[in-house]
Amino acid sequence: MFKKVFSKNDLFNGEIISYEFSERPVFAQVVNMLKKSFRKIKNTENIILHSDQGWQYQMKAYQHLLKEKGMIQSMSRKGNCLDNAIIENFFGTLKSEMFYTRKFKTIEELKKEIKKYINYYNHDRIRLNIKGKSPVQYRNLSFNNIV
Repeated sequence: MFKKVFSKNDLFNGEIISYEFSERPVFAQVVNMLKKSFRKIKNTENIILHSDQGWQYQMKAYQHLLKEKGMIQSMSRKGNCLDNAIIENFFGTLKSEMFYTRKFKTIEELKKEIKKYINYYNHDRIRLNIKGKSPVQYRNLSFNNIV
């Protein structure tokens, strides 16, 4: 059974930075996702990484990876989902726009469609709160000081 997709997104533009699939919750899934984000974002110094209080985020090995990269961990308080609201909103959008609209015959088919959706979400899906641009378009405009 397909259990969880862990992903990290950027609060600046809502872009999905990295994600990882797993059929059961394992720490390696979180580490792999985090290492993918390190390859994509070169300067991690003082980046704040928001999460809930899940077991994986409380592990010393996870905290050490963040500290090694100069990242600041922000873990929401119990019963307070605000730190994680952005990514939870993404999961709600993914479910309503992709998952609930069709049936999948295999886990591999589902994974393939999630990958396609994340690409669409990052590169093509416009958002009014970032000036009618996709997350990648908005990031590129900001790098050129146009936004």
